[in-house]
Amino acid sequence: MNIKTGRGSITAELISFSLPLILSGILQQLYNWADAFVVGNVEGELALAAVGSTTSIINFFLSLITGFTLGLNILFAHRSGSGETAGIHRILRSFAVLLGVVFLIAASMAAYFAPQILTLMDTAPDAFDMAVDYLTIVLFGLPFLGVYNVYSAAIRGMGDSRAPFLSVLISSCVNVGLDILLVAVVHWSVAGAAIATVVSQAAMAVFIVAYGDRKYDVLRFGFKDGIINKDALKDGVRLGFPPMVQSGVTAFGNMVLQNFMNGFGSQTVAAITTAYRVDSIVLLPIINLGSGISTLVARSHGSGDMGRAGRILKVGAVLMALVSVLMTVLVIPFGGSIISLFGAGAEAVEIGSEFFKRFASFYIVYGMAMAIRGYLEGLGDVLFSSMAGISALALRILLSYTTVSVFGTMVIAYSEGFSWILLLVLYVSRFLWKRKKIKEHP
Repeated sequence: MNIKTGRGSITAELISFSLPLILSGILQQLYNWADAFVVGNVEGELALAAVGSTTSIINFFLSLITGFTLGLNILFAHRSGSGETAGIHRILRSFAVLLGVVFLIAASMAAYFAPQILTLMDTAPDAFDMAVDYLTIVLFGLPFLGVYNVYSAAIRGMGDSRAPFLSVLISSCVNVGLDILLVAVVHWSVAGAAIATVVSQAAMAVFIVAYGDRKYDVLRFGFKDGIINKDALKDGVRLGFPPMVQSGVTAFGNMVLQNFMNGFGSQTVAAITTAYRVDSIVLLPIINLGSGISTLVARSHGSGDMGRAGRILKVGAVLMALVSVLMTVLVIPFGGSIISLFGAGAEAVEIGSEFFKRFASFYIVYGMAMAIRGYLEGLGDVLFSSMAGISALALRILLSYTTVSVFGTMVIAYSEGFSWILLLVLYVSRFLWKRKKIKEHP
């Protein structure tokens, strides 16, 4: 959806803008699922555990990229809403080059030290070699993801959520096709799945760069006034650094929790990592609706229309409640059945099913937290949002280690659910404080 104005029905605007984001996220997760689905069914549960064992490491880098570009999206949306589009191309060029180079270096170093990293993660010995193969290759998709996410942030900030969907659609088709070819036909095992992922990510980046260059004059790439612009760098870092730190800390915390979870054995690892794959796609409507709220609030804030920004939050909160309840109703009875599709054994399916019965009960809490977070971040309050996220992570880790004797293997589900409650309390408190300040100083 390409939003030309801030007028009209907020409900229609929010749905039409958020829907392509949701579909993009679902497709992106589906092609991540494709690796696990094909590998699990062709190579078996051990290969599935190997791919799952790398999830938190890969997500660490992905979180750094998406966290930083979350801030860039707010900056692009604010500039677009205020009509200050002249410097958008400098922001785009500076960060596309910077993130591409930085994550190429990071990918190279992480791939070189992959065995040591997986050893630190207490990866199961029987899945270790396959995990090294998968991680070493798949990391080289990071530079493409860096470029893609910068362009996606810019295009969404312009009010166009259709292009990211199209780019992910192309990437998904490439990935699924190559997964079937390289794993099921050529039998390259987990290495084939990793190659398929990297190639599909490259295709996604090429498409969105070409789309932005062709459709938007302000997004055309060029070096007439240099490569890195200092002013653009300063503005981007101001909004991008806090959510990147929060995302990075959260992902690192997930690595700590992965290490903790690995102690439960390969069947539990296969069950819960696969459950999180399912959960990652179930939560996408919630996460991307929150992103839609953030972008539209940022555009309204940029144009000076704070009344509309408030109405966007009210409509968004109602939609978020409906979506959260729907996801809960769908996941609790069918979560275990979905896990079985990945080739997991009966015991792993049972563990995953029990995990969902506990975890999905907290979706409504998470949904309300994401609605208010979207509003706060749309106003540029990214530092508080990041601090709240880190606080919730700290509680999650603390509860995982201290209540395992009470909850057993389900401690991962309960600890995250309780951390979402803390997150909601913090965001509501911040929202009420900001509303009071606005009334005192209109």
